[in-house]
Amino acid sequence: MLNNKVAVFRREHFNAAHRLNNPAWTVEENKRVFGLCNNDNYHGHNYDLEVKIVGVPNPNTGYVLDMKLLSEIIKEEILDRFDHKNLNLDTKEFATLNPSAENIAIVMYGLLRAKLDASLDLKIRLYETERNFVEYPA
Repeated sequence: MLNNKVAVFRREHFNAAHRLNNPAWTVEENKRVFGLCNNDNYHGHNYDLEVKIVGVPNPNTGYVLDMKLLSEIIKEEILDRFDHKNLNLDTKEFATLNPSAENIAIVMYGLLRAKLDASLDLKIRLYETERNFVEYPA
């Protein structure tokens, strides 16, 4: 029986628009802090999502998690919910939560965590651009 933990990864891609804005701040403060990301007409990103699952392979299948199942969970919980959406206007998750890359990663973690066995560790890596990405948990 295997007792060694293994990490498996699934990459996905989606597109979404958003606007970083704190309604408690003045227009000037929002522009100063968020710059172009505070555009009144929003802006978009081509996001790359990397989902890392860590666990002990099942002795019967050899899988940490069936990658087809992981793909289906990501599609249902993330892609169907956020792809080609305006995160501020089209999603309940960001109706009042500023959709920074950090907050998007935290929300995605919660959505996926709820669908995975508690024995599996989960980490989200979200690329907002080729050079800028976040990981949750850190």
